Amino acid sequence: MGLTEKEAAEKLRQEGGNVLSESRRAGPARIFIGQFKDVMVMILLCATAVSVLLGEVSDAVTIILIVLLNAILGFIQEYRTEHTLEALKSMTSPTAKVYRDGKLTEIAAQRLVTEDVIEDEAGDRIPADCIEAVAKTAGITNDTDNSLNKPNIIYCGTSATKGTCRARVIATGKRTQMGKISEMLTDIDKELTPLQKRLAELGKAVAIICLFVCLAVFGAGVLRGEDVFTMLMTGITIAIAAIPEGLPATVTIALALAVNRMMKQKALVNKLHSVETLGCTSVICSDKTGTITENKMTVTENGVVGEDYYFTGMGYRMGGRITAGEENSYVDAKKSPALEEVLRCGIICSTAVISLPERKRGAVREWKVTGDPTEAALIIAAAKGGLTRSSLDVDYRRAEEYPFDSETRFMAVHSTSPGGKMIWFKGAAEVLIPRCSSYMDAHGNICDMDSNTRRRLTERVLEMSDKALRVLALAECRSDVFDPQRGELTFLGLAGMTDPPREEAKEAIRKCAAASVRTVMITGDHKNTAVAVARKAGLLKGGKAMTGAELDSMSDEELDREIGKYTVFARVEPVHKLRIVRSFKRRGEIVTMTGDGVNDAPAIKEADVGVAMGVTGTDVTKQAADVILLDDNLATLVGAVEQGRCVYANIRKFVRYLLSCNIGEVLTMFLGIVMGMPVVLLPVQILLVNLVTDGLPAIALGLEPPEDDLMKRPPRSSSEGFFSGGLMWKIVFRGIFIGLSTLASFSAVLRLGGTVEAGRTAALITLVVSQLIHVFECRSETKSIFRISPFGNIKLLAAAAVSAAVLAAAVMLPQLRVVFETVPLTREQLLAALGASAAVPFLAGIFSSKKE
Repeated sequence: MGLTEKEAAEKLRQEGGNVLSESRRAGPARIFIGQFKDVMVMILLCATAVSVLLGEVSDAVTIILIVLLNAILGFIQEYRTEHTLEALKSMTSPTAKVYRDGKLTEIAAQRLVTEDVIEDEAGDRIPADCIEAVAKTAGITNDTDNSLNKPNIIYCGTSATKGTCRARVIATGKRTQMGKISEMLTDIDKELTPLQKRLAELGKAVAIICLFVCLAVFGAGVLRGEDVFTMLMTGITIAIAAIPEGLPATVTIALALAVNRMMKQKALVNKLHSVETLGCTSVICSDKTGTITENKMTVTENGVVGEDYYFTGMGYRMGGRITAGEENSYVDAKKSPALEEVLRCGIICSTAVISLPERKRGAVREWKVTGDPTEAALIIAAAKGGLTRSSLDVDYRRAEEYPFDSETRFMAVHSTSPGGKMIWFKGAAEVLIPRCSSYMDAHGNICDMDSNTRRRLTERVLEMSDKALRVLALAECRSDVFDPQRGELTFLGLAGMTDPPREEAKEAIRKCAAASVRTVMITGDHKNTAVAVARKAGLLKGGKAMTGAELDSMSDEELDREIGKYTVFARVEPVHKLRIVRSFKRRGEIVTMTGDGVNDAPAIKEADVGVAMGVTGTDVTKQAADVILLDDNLATLVGAVEQGRCVYANIRKFVRYLLSCNIGEVLTMFLGIVMGMPVVLLPVQILLVNLVTDGLPAIALGLEPPEDDLMKRPPRSSSEGFFSGGLMWKIVFRGIFIGLSTLASFSAVLRLGGTVEAGRTAALITLVVSQLIHVFECRSETKSIFRISPFGNIKLLAAAAVSAAVLAAAVMLPQLRVVFETVPLTREQLLAALGASAAVPFLAGIFSSKKE
């Protein structure tokens, strides 16, 4: 069935990958040229042209060199960001279950070729995401026409909502109907993230203010008799230094680098802005299976009427046996009619596939599993009893299937059997047991179901649920007509499965509690099972459990009032999940919702941050989500929340740094002119400051690791302003002090008898050094510079060292002295410059240390 790997490889070479048209990626040349499109850079280039016309060639060359260096730095960062995002995007590509060399295997959907035979089930994309679902019928098997609206074609981009199917690929990539549509979408521009928009607006406001200041500087200088050209250049360069035109790009870089770090920690971000929102999360609505638990379901108990059976071996490890009752004697399933029938029903009511692993010396052999973990557990349990799908295929052939549905909570399969046609059922015990009019006892006899037997079965379900077992009922009936809704079923047995909580999930729940983030478990399991798992995971402390039926009895107002008391929601349906998310949001919570099934997609889409499971999640769920957990682990999600908090804190840090420095530079020039001083810094010196202090240190500050107490603080409110907590006052005051320190250094050197050139050199040193000191102050909003380890961010140390080296070269090397118009300083002048740089942070550090 299907193609061989060799045939598929040849077709892939001929047809190309199964990928849609994408927007044109910016190449290196395009990215580099883009660095010169900024308005301020264009103004600076115009100033360069003016310099050449006026014969100031050395100034023009210097400005061009600095502009090129800025462009190179911007290019490097943007190029790295582009490649990071492309690498992450490739990680989100969908997969497909395809027959290769006669075996069903899972491959990247982009490797599909025509003539491949694929299998799809509820939740799968075909083979891309879609919001429209369509019913399909079987058609001509050799049809190759993929025209629109044909009833036997499943189209790329649509989604399977129920059932399973086997289909043959007739068109891939750009040749699909979705591919033709995608050709028209390649030139649509991407929108800025909310944070980028907010900071871009801030940049515009600051730009307007700075332009007024620059005009004032230019006017005041000209009125004082300063050279018009010098003051023109001074005004332009102040604008360049003062306007934080690089903030949006810096934010994008910071977010992209955070996304890259999160990917290494197994959290794949689909949407960049969700990193910011993650940091605000106050409620995590988590699925139980695979997120809080290990998602390696194991059947440990099997109860038929009159006998209980127990299974050894955990997870997908090969081996394991079946024992009966309290005697712990091994049981041959083929000599126990009821047990054999239960195991047979589990295989028939399953689409999962297990296969033998490769033998590796010294390694524990585990079954290779494809499909739903619950169904895989039933097949592995049957294998422990000696039953396999291949052994049943001859006598029991599937004819029709009624897939599992979250509303009916059962599935049914119609098949042939040696005794005639049968319908096999698997589903929730409270749904199937009431529909059973008879049961099979331990010896294989069919008996009438009476009230006492029904009561004992219900009690047995509760006993198993109290042990944190997920309980399924299995039943059958003989019928030539496939009617899944019929009653009068024959009860076969109960399958109790364990899925123990992950140890790392327990720690994650404790970490969330310390961070004032509520963790809520939402599951379709029995209430007793959910409560038992929640208790083991440390989730139930002080909280209560509610079922979907109980939720139905409450109005939205009642739910909003009471929902804060509950940490477990059991036996829920998709509509319940949506109500829970909306209720938390109405209470002002920022909700992160996890899920894996197609029925989870609406709630995931509704949540502030939707999270899909990367291992067990359906393609539809993954495309609806903002974040995909590559290991289906709650601890990974909590780590992503921490990274979200960290990246937002880091953005605040480098915004604080950049704006403080810009304010300091503007005030230095403005107050100098107003006070009647000579021009404190020349245009070329201001450009040097802009290059040395704004670039690398700001990016390095964005790489600051999370602070130790970051996950011990409550989440910030979504309505909280960016400059909350007095950040704006810190920026303004520190900017004022940077400006005053620079002016003090300039004045001190002049008073010591130094020349204007020496004063400017001292002012340059003070401005750069005070800003490099300030970048370390910005590493924390709560701790002084003396209480932060200087080695906590090695990249920042390296960036500061590079900046300091550039400054030293500009002052010490004769060739660069000519360019930047600096002069050697005496010991007293140098001490005055460095002292002015360190005075303010030293005093501020002592003051804040006393407060702490």
